[in-house]
Parts: sequence; C-alpha cells; structure tokens
Amino acid sequence: MAGGKIRKARHQQQHLQGGIPFEKFKGQHILKNPMLVDTIVQKAGIKPTDIVLEIGPGTGNLTKKLLEVAKSVVAIELDPRMVLELNRRFQGTPYSNRLKISLDLALLLLQVIQGDVLKSDLPYFDICVANIPYQISSPLTFKLLSNSPVFRCAVIMFQREFAMRLVANPGDNLYCRLSVNTQLLARISHLLKVGRNNFKPPPKVDSSVVRIEPRRPLPPVSFKEWDGLIRLCFNRKNKTLGSIFRQKSVLALLEKNYKTMQALKQAQNGETEEDKASSDDLGVLANATEDMSMEVDSGRDDDDEMEMEEDDVAGGSEKAAFKEKVIGILHQGDFAEKRASKLTQVDFLYLLSLFNKAGIHFC
Repeated sequence: MAGGKIRKARHQQQHLQGGIPFEKFKGQHILKNPMLVDTIVQKAGIKPTDIVLEIGPGTGNLTKKLLEVAKSVVAIELDPRMVLELNRRFQGTPYSNRLKISLDLALLLLQVIQGDVLKSDLPYFDICVANIPYQISSPLTFKLLSNSPVFRCAVIMFQREFAMRLVANPGDNLYCRLSVNTQLLARISHLLKVGRNNFKPPPKVDSSVVRIEPRRPLPPVSFKEWDGLIRLCFNRKNKTLGSIFRQKSVLALLEKNYKTMQALKQAQNGETEEDKASSDDLGVLANATEDMSMEVDSGRDDDDEMEMEEDDVAGGSEKAAFKEKVIGILHQGDFAEKRASKLTQVDFLYLLSLFNKAGIHFC
C-alpha cells in the first residue's frame, strides 16, 4: 500500500512545474528541452522591433526566450494558475515591462473552439510563436489567417499528422481538403520534427513545427464557393471527378443552386462574384478538419447506384440536360477522369472558374 502511494506521488511529481500540476485535457504539454526552444525562436526570425503573440505560454519557457529577442510579447493563456506563474516568474526582471498577459481572450479561444473563437479580436502582432493545445489546431490556424492587419509569419507546434497534412502536396497520402484550403491562403513549410519526450508530460504523439506565411493579396475567389467545391471533391478524393459529379445528390444540389442563382440574377443587377468574395468569411474554411473522417472510401463501388437512373433521365429531360451540362464542363477542362488527390491549387481554381462561367455555384 505504501509502495503504491510512493509510485503515485512520483507520477504526480513529474507532472509538476513550479508546484503547478499540468492538466492533459487542456493540452498542457510544456516544452522542457532548452535547445529545442532556442531552435524554434531562431527559426522564427524575430526582429528587435517585433511584437510577438504567444498562445498558451504555460510556465514561460518559450516566453523567456521570446522576450530576449522581441520588442514585446503578448501571451494569451487559458489557465489562471499559469498566468500567476508567469507573473511570478518575470516580476522584477528586465522583461517584466515587455510582457503583457491576456487571460480573458484566452478563455474565449478555448471555451468555444468554433463560433466565438473566430469572432473574437486578436491584438496586433508581427509574428506568432506558439506551442498550442492540439485540439484547437484547425480553428486557430484559420483564425490567424483571417486576422487583420496581416502578420508576417507564424511558427507553430502542431501534432505531427496535422502538420504533415498542412504541407502535403498533390499525390501525397495526406493531401486533403485541409492542405488545399490552407495553401490557398498561405505558404507553409515544415521546419522540424519534435519527439514526444521533449515535453512534460509527454503527449501520445510526435509533433512538428511549421512556418505559416499569409499570402497577400489573397486570391480573388469566393471562399464559400471555393470550400463548397473542395469539400465536394475531397468527400471521395480517390474517385474520379466524373464519378463524383454524376451522383444524383450532387447533381440535385448543383441544379438547385443553379436555379437559385438564375432567379437572383434576374432580381439583382450588377453584383459580381468578385464583389461578394471580399466580404466572405474566411472562417468557413476552418471546417477542413472534416477531412480526417470524410475522405476515407467505404470500399463500396456505388457509382452506378448513385448516378442518375435511366427512369429519372427519361422522365425529366431538364435534369438530363443539366447533367450533360455538368459533365460537359468537366470534359472541357479535361477533369472528368482526374482525381482530387492529384489536383493542384491552379487546377481547382480553373475548375471553379469553369463552373462559375456556366452559372453553376457551390454555395
């Protein structure tokens, strides 16, 4: 009995720093390797004039190094215990007047992952450097990419599989809707792999540090339209686009959108898709996390049963004509036999433009 208590005490002790127990459910895995911290700060390329945003500073191991090279650091932290620890650690040091800790914003960021997070305002910053809770990876990435004014770059620690999805290229196994959406908005590069033993307590997965540089200006595209197309194509990313766009459910949706847009065109004169694109909410792309569950084929070849049946065609010449119109667009761009998993950003932009020119929309 006594031996069990000793083992339990030792187990709890390794999860403490400064007397604070880490809480795994909040994603609290603190970087303990000082050489790794130095490498991350170095790769961020921080200038003495930069304001750095750090999300989830924990006990301040990374914060200390950021303060040594930046003009100031804005640290956003969820846990009030960590806020007290940060204040205690840096109080009375030369860096105390260069550190601003925001608790309220952090509570918004992590209490509501979708919705309120995307609507809250971030403080001004030049660079974001962070070791974040992995459960907020996707919404936080798109939150940063939709931020205004634009920041120079973000250097962020992600779960390794999520990071590899961000940087995946056409043809890679991990290339998915998340890859396409983030690469539309930013240049993303993999900086280094980080083993789980560099953290206290160690997580169950390895990590990677990624550099994100927002594209400016953004592509002149409606993000709701773009995401509608990409979501559709990657629902079965290894099927040909011809198979996907022959599905009855897909044709019904596109035909409904087509008729709606035709009616709106008659009612409204002049507003173009380019006009609407500027007001589109980038947050729509944050739903890219659905890739992990959506893109796995069931193993069932159901193209034939999903296609428009002959009875439907015979009984509805209008539907048949619309189907022919959609398939004709795919053939026009030589997309009918291609797969989403092999298409580039330019391919998707071209495909979207062909559909839009024909009056067919995805939202």
